[in-house]
Amino acid sequence: MSSTPTPATGDSAQASLPAFPQMLGHPRPLWMLFMTEFWERFAFYGMRWALALYIVAQFYAGDSAGEAPASRLYGAYLALVYAAALFGGYVADRVIGYQRSILLGAIIMAAGLFMIVMPNEQVFKLGLATIIAGNGLFKPNISTMVGKLYATGDERRDSGFTLFYMGINAGALIAPILTGWLAERMFGGSPDMPAYKVVFIASGIGMLISLVWFWFGRRQLAGIGRPAEGSGGIQRVVFTLLGTLATIPVIYFLLAIDASQLQWLLTALFVALCVLILREGFRDGAVRRDMAIAMLIIFAFNVLFWIFFEQAGSSFNFLAQNIVNRDFGGWIFPVGWFQSVNSLAIITLAPVVAWIWVKLGRHNPSIPRKFGLGIIFNGLAFLLLMIALSSMVDPQTLKIPFWTLFMVYVIQSIGELCLSPIGLSMVTKLAPVRLVGFGMGGWFLSTAIGNNLSGIFASHVSGEGGMSVESALSGYTFGFWVLLGSGVFLFLIAPLIQKLMHGVK
Repeated sequence: MSSTPTPATGDSAQASLPAFPQMLGHPRPLWMLFMTEFWERFAFYGMRWALALYIVAQFYAGDSAGEAPASRLYGAYLALVYAAALFGGYVADRVIGYQRSILLGAIIMAAGLFMIVMPNEQVFKLGLATIIAGNGLFKPNISTMVGKLYATGDERRDSGFTLFYMGINAGALIAPILTGWLAERMFGGSPDMPAYKVVFIASGIGMLISLVWFWFGRRQLAGIGRPAEGSGGIQRVVFTLLGTLATIPVIYFLLAIDASQLQWLLTALFVALCVLILREGFRDGAVRRDMAIAMLIIFAFNVLFWIFFEQAGSSFNFLAQNIVNRDFGGWIFPVGWFQSVNSLAIITLAPVVAWIWVKLGRHNPSIPRKFGLGIIFNGLAFLLLMIALSSMVDPQTLKIPFWTLFMVYVIQSIGELCLSPIGLSMVTKLAPVRLVGFGMGGWFLSTAIGNNLSGIFASHVSGEGGMSVESALSGYTFGFWVLLGSGVFLFLIAPLIQKLMHGVK
């Protein structure tokens, strides 16, 4: 990515980046963006752990037959959250700039989080649709702003994205613990039936904090991410708001349709995105064309990773609830707290992984091979589940040991560290110069496809009557072989992809 901002990105034209004050070896605005994302992720993960469980409890009266439709709705919600990033990236690139997109998205997300407090299925889905619309404006653009703090060739870029990723996971670590604790102890909640509305209220408050933090901190950016002079000002913001509100009924409809129909739509969007990015790449010459092709190949493998990684909020939740032994001498480990294991592992291991990449020096694995490692580690987590469900089930309780699911989250986290922060950085390096935000939207669209497929996969794991040891073993065995095969294949073709990247590391 060029360090020279263009009107297309909404930055004022300038020959070089502002001389940002440095803090702990990085531009000071990185830490403002870190905390903005921390509170947004607190809001997102604060409600995410409870979503599928709440759907079964509230709209299916706790019947385990509701697990499959709850998983499909959960997958569709996550898919649309990330798919909306495609349009949010375009709006920031071409219409109102990154800063205004982030602020507008935060306001809309907060409204949606307070809407889902209402225990009415239609209002609940409308609230989810509102969250999705706001997240589309917020999520891709906060990540893109991080890349804009570093000049082309700045070796701190990957490190900066890794630190930013720790901010994401710090919010995700605290949110399930705090919101879960509140849900069990306020408004008549209990471990058997948490007061889920408290979870959603706390998440809404977290989103408001994110909004206020960015509002007061954005002046540190010294104009980075602001719209170009003469681009329409507040009038464009109003039109964007009205357009976003008009999309909410459409998103509501997409949440209501069958997951397989949604999958066809997401696939069509992804194909259209590939065409647009390739056309822009061809326009910029052979090198940028090859780089765009390499990025799109990586997107395809990203889909495979998230299909199985995103079992965390669906089938893994039902696994924890029904098949994992969570009894510690009378104290029951809350299901939602498993969601914090991933974030705890990320925060603990991220500096270790970053140190390993630096220590390896010229032997540092290429981006494609890091992705391959991420997919293989994801597969190893499913291998552990295969072993636990086939040979560690207690014959009396029909439950597997607590530590097995705990370690599944840890192993998956290692894979995530190999893939996700590197992916964010990769997009800012490989995307066509005039469509960096759009390219970031493409990254999230590939994640969206994986998330929707994750809900479909989770519904098969649960089956029609709820999850059993047999259904879980069958589903997770399939997941292991798919991940192992795709990870090995990516390793084999990595030199070809690296050649297309023309020296980008």
